[in-house]
Amino acid sequence: MKKIHLKDIAKDLKLSKTAVSLVLNNKGDENKISKETQKKIIEYAKEHNYVPNQLARGLSRGKSETIGLIVPNISDSFYARIADRIERKANEIGYTVIYSSSYENPKKETELIQAMVNRQVEGIIIASTQKNKKQIESLKQEKFPFVLIDRFYPDCDTDYVMVDNSDGTKKAVEHLLGLGRKKLGFVTLNSELEVMDQRKSGFKNTLQDAGLPFEDNMVQEIDRDDYVQETKSAIETLVSYPSSVDAIVFATHFLAAEGLRQLKKVGIRVPQDVAIISFGELSAFDLVDPPITAIKLPTAAIGNTAFDMLMNRIKTKEPSHHHEKRQLNTSLEIRRSCGTLN
Repeated sequence: MKKIHLKDIAKDLKLSKTAVSLVLNNKGDENKISKETQKKIIEYAKEHNYVPNQLARGLSRGKSETIGLIVPNISDSFYARIADRIERKANEIGYTVIYSSSYENPKKETELIQAMVNRQVEGIIIASTQKNKKQIESLKQEKFPFVLIDRFYPDCDTDYVMVDNSDGTKKAVEHLLGLGRKKLGFVTLNSELEVMDQRKSGFKNTLQDAGLPFEDNMVQEIDRDDYVQETKSAIETLVSYPSSVDAIVFATHFLAAEGLRQLKKVGIRVPQDVAIISFGELSAFDLVDPPITAIKLPTAAIGNTAFDMLMNRIKTKEPSHHHEKRQLNTSLEIRRSCGTLN
């Protein structure tokens, strides 16, 4: 069926576009349009399956009722869960969310931000590459509403929602030490991201606070673009005699999944020989053998908090020098990949 527009209704009923628009926006009575005319317009619209242009309606009120969400990869379960929560919150108030993935490319991120601004979104939630400070500062200067999630710029004052990454790895290390594990390894990304530095610091500081030595070879840094092969090499290094570790903390969920696969390939038993904990989790972590202990990230809270912060920024238009910073707690989901207390 051919899509019908407001102008078509006006033309067919020989009425003004203004009159038709007022009636379809429930403003017929206050503008003294007769009940007969209102009935005629509404029945015609229903009969022809008229669907209003939400963007045009919003812009006529000075609002697009649309926000943007930019993440490194929307297929990543962590960001997908956050996106789901943001979309649910948006739907509750009649807003639409436009998703895009930057694929960790700062140029792509810049293009996406500009495209969303051009599409007149009211605000943007961004999990930045952390290599795009110039564009972020430009948004600040223009007083354009935005909130950063998961990543932030330490020397750029912005609204953001983070998790306590350092405390997350602290929970993991303390759990492993409590189980009698003495020699721990850490597999992370070779990345400039602040969150990875925080996770590494949490690992290192907790070991030192427990009076255990920290050695550089205990930390294996992985290139994300070649993480399968490099995780294989990292595992081989960490379990090599005589410096073999008895536990490994993985800085991301996908490193943990690959790490478990590689440990099984080389005949290392989990948790009998090596215990493992993942920072972040996949839905399959409670299904694999053994189920993987994970530092759970509060994805629902991240999405809810970021959305509320953004809407508050959009509605109040507070001066840009007032910024809200939220750091959320993680929790430890204990499964069989760590074994039991010795």
